Amino acid sequence: MEALRNIRGWLFQLRGPEHGEIVLVQRRIFILPSRAGVFFAVVLLLMLTGSINYTLSLGFILTFLLASLGITAMLHTFRNLVGLRITAGRAAPVFAGETARFTVCLHNPTRAARYSIGLTRRGGETEFVDVPAERSALAGAAVPAVRRGLLSPGRLTLYTRFPLGLFYGWSYVEFDTHCLVYPRPAAPGLPLPPVKASGGEGASRGEGREDFSGLRQYHPGDSPRHIAWKAAARGEVLLTKQFSGQARAELWLTHTLLPDHLGLEDKLSCLTRWVLDAHAAGLAYGLELPGAIVSVGSGEAHRDRCLEKLAMA
Repeated sequence: MEALRNIRGWLFQLRGPEHGEIVLVQRRIFILPSRAGVFFAVVLLLMLTGSINYTLSLGFILTFLLASLGITAMLHTFRNLVGLRITAGRAAPVFAGETARFTVCLHNPTRAARYSIGLTRRGGETEFVDVPAERSALAGAAVPAVRRGLLSPGRLTLYTRFPLGLFYGWSYVEFDTHCLVYPRPAAPGLPLPPVKASGGEGASRGEGREDFSGLRQYHPGDSPRHIAWKAAARGEVLLTKQFSGQARAELWLTHTLLPDHLGLEDKLSCLTRWVLDAHAAGLAYGLELPGAIVSVGSGEAHRDRCLEKLAMA
């Protein structure tokens, strides 16, 4: 079995995950007749047999003309892939149970356009793209995200049947890239823990949410609800509204607030739901996990940081 895997790896140039750019040179491209190509070859054989039996000159001409057409199609199938430069794109994070989309960039350095190039993973859905001459195009492959953590795309197949569909040309690419998979959120409706008023720095500065007290310069992480959009529409710099009269409300999301009978994955699922709901409500919140703490904050960057901690817990 091990010898068979070694032979397969040598035959199909399987190198495992690769870094950087992959160039489709001649030894990385493989071609076999498609089903239509096999049927085409059988028809040519029958035509040749009939021409020989009945000494049909026009039959010989037609048979060899179609055979030359098939050989030309094989060369164009090979040319449609050779020389392509492939780099890995960024995969956006997803939640467990969703489908991750890994993108690759196909760069065509030649003056001849490439047509109908498909990208797939283990016989899944295929996305076809055309790559103009001296230009680039993005192709994507869908990979189910079954579990939280880091998801690898595995070995992807880049193939084409251009121009006549008589031949199937393909190459394997495998990048050392990953997609972050967040835990599956619990069902909506899970109540948030009680919100506590902060008596520390926020209260001393008067950064509550009762009465409007002025504007200050925008800082990354500020809630979009507090941005002075009218001032921004007048072309001014981005400003954030300040309020006074009540200390800033914040809450801590910690695994100790959940029932002990829940397993690890169920607790992470509930914490994920809390993070999403707290962000949607515009609350300042912190996250506490065994061995990891995310300080109180708000905004999309803070939400993503909390979800990343939950994914890697």
